[in-house]
Amino acid sequence: MATASSENKQSPTRWLVVAVPYLWLLLFFAAPFFIIFKISLSDTAIAMPPYVPVYDGFSQIGDFFSQLDFENYLFLTEDPLYIDAYLSSLRIAVISTFMLLLIGYPMALAMARAPTTIRPTLVMLVILPFWTSFLIRVYAWIGILKPEGLLTVLLQWLGFLSPDQQVHIFRTEMAVFIGMVYSYLPFMVLPLYSALEKLDNTLLEAATDLGCPPWKAFWKITFPLSLPGVIAGSLICFIPITGEFVIPDLLGGAETLMIGKTLWTEFFGNRDWPLASAVAVLLLLVLVVPIAIFQNQQQKA
Repeated sequence: MATASSENKQSPTRWLVVAVPYLWLLLFFAAPFFIIFKISLSDTAIAMPPYVPVYDGFSQIGDFFSQLDFENYLFLTEDPLYIDAYLSSLRIAVISTFMLLLIGYPMALAMARAPTTIRPTLVMLVILPFWTSFLIRVYAWIGILKPEGLLTVLLQWLGFLSPDQQVHIFRTEMAVFIGMVYSYLPFMVLPLYSALEKLDNTLLEAATDLGCPPWKAFWKITFPLSLPGVIAGSLICFIPITGEFVIPDLLGGAETLMIGKTLWTEFFGNRDWPLASAVAVLLLLVLVVPIAIFQNQQQKA
């Protein structure tokens, strides 16, 4: 009886602990999403706010809902600019994530196999860039990649370029990839390191004793066991890269088309809030798909 009474007393506390994250998501995710979704169903107007209809109370709730429509979403399907922006963003995000995986996996593997005494130092070096503003770090790449920048000066000094030659990487898609990989590399390395550090090294020793070559042991043992870290790191990088604005705007040229730049232009340049909101809602739906797939795989595992 005492145990049952104790569980009943603790039950409200447990419910409160569970309710806190749901309340957080409701206030800072669900509520803003529904506001943006409502704006996406509105029409542009020269007013403040720059859209109609505006909710005026329960007395006009019928007229309010009758004026909402999906014409902004239909416009997105008809204008190739937005379709190209979505496809270009996904392409850049996929390539950037793949490059991050190619660079980040060896780094994380080396960190996981390093002596235990220096692992904390290696982790600190990975997260060290976070101590500097993201914007400042991206601006630093402008000084490196611009035609008269540090990269050109270094190659001229080493003799790879003549004094009248310059490196033309700035304002190209290559500069965007460099900025993406540099900025998001810690987000790839840390989940991979967390997964690789937990691997049982005796499995590799057993494979070696049985005559398994190191490369085969990696693909048969190490990589499959590190897949949770690979998936987590890839999603952590892929999702924000798809909607990235700062890096394409500062390092990419006018031909670098990404949905983040298009979204900013519609909001602040054209002041077309309903259309920009429709772009944002569709972008969110596109990004929810990989999250749902990842959660489904985690539940199966």
